[in-house]
Amino acid sequence: MTKQNGKAKILGRYIVADPKICHGKPTFRGTRIFVSDVLDQVASGMAWETIIEDWHDSITKEAIAEAVKNNKL
Repeated sequence: MTKQNGKAKILGRYIVADPKICHGKPTFRGTRIFVSDVLDQVASGMAWETIIEDWHDSITKEAIAEAVKNNKL
């Protein structure tokens, strides 16, 4: 999750940390959606389908599952 020589760091199939995007904070690949924002929604009990709709189908259930698994929520 840290900057590494100014290059993007692959954190999973769906998650990256690129210092050129959102100050290097983990986002879902191809988006500017913070992983932390989605994890907050999951933690609040929001249904995954609702989360996906909330982000206009920019993320998938698989991407959410990866975020949850990696953060042991």
